[in-house]
Formats: sequence, structure tokens, C-alpha cells
Amino acid sequence: MNTPKMQQLVEQELLTSYNSLYRLAFTYVKNESDAMDIVQESAYKAIRNASSVRNESYIRTWLWRIVINTSLEVLRERQRETFSEFPQEQGKEDIYPDFDTIDALDVLNEKERAVVVLRYFEDRKLQEIADVLEENVNTVKSMLYRSLKKMKIKLTEGELCHES
Repeated sequence: MNTPKMQQLVEQELLTSYNSLYRLAFTYVKNESDAMDIVQESAYKAIRNASSVRNESYIRTWLWRIVINTSLEVLRERQRETFSEFPQEQGKEDIYPDFDTIDALDVLNEKERAVVVLRYFEDRKLQEIADVLEENVNTVKSMLYRSLKKMKIKLTEGELCHES
């Protein structure tokens, strides 16, 4: 497909999926302004590289992958900054106050978090998640069940602490 047409399709998908892409970024950085920055940076990358998409049916999963990778870049940069300065409390602008499930995502590694977020926050099918993460569907299923078990343990620990 020619480049201007693909770029137009990428731009259209960005507009259609903006809220979902924002929510995905937010689950990683837990900060409204950082999540908006991630979506903006991801949109820039997507538009700049639109010609690399070979099939228009892959645009959505390609965008998800860009947002996940950009979110991880921001987290790694944030980690470097934290280590280079005195340890300090990171201010969280949580738009989900007292939402323990969001905090429970912290026990997951990058791929596990992506699987849970895409499945339950964005209601994506397992095959679509497998495409985004470039994994086998059975691997995604295993990651999902393992992740849910980890999160359940984390949530249960919180309940036990509050009961004591």
C-alpha cells in the first residue's frame, strides 16, 4: 500500500483508539501527564514510521506495541533518574483513587502487565494480545493465569494487613 494512504489509516486509528492508548499508558506510569506524553510520543513514532506497516489489519496491534514500548522507555528513564538522585517519593496522580487492582499490577513484570491490561482493561482477545506481544496464544494464556494468581496474592496480602 502506498505511504500516504497508510499514514492516513494510522492517523485514523490513532484518533479512534486515543482513549484506549491513553489508558494503556496510564497503567504503566500511573500519572496523567506522563501517559498523555507517551501517547503523543507514540503517535509521532507511528506517523513517522507508517510506511513500515505492511498490512492495514496490523495497524492496531502495531500501535499497542509502540505505546507499550514507549511506556517502558519512560519507566526505565524514570528509574535511571531515581537512582542518580537521592531516593524520593514519586508523586502519583492516580485518577483511580484507592483502586487496589491498579497497585496490584506492580507485582507483575512488563509482559505480564501488558497481558492483564490488554485483556481486562481494554477487553482484547487473547489472539490480539498474542499478536501485540509477538507470543503464542498458549503462552499468553499461561502468562494471564500466572499474573492473575500473583495479583490475587498481592490483593489478599493487603486484606490481611487491614484486618490485623
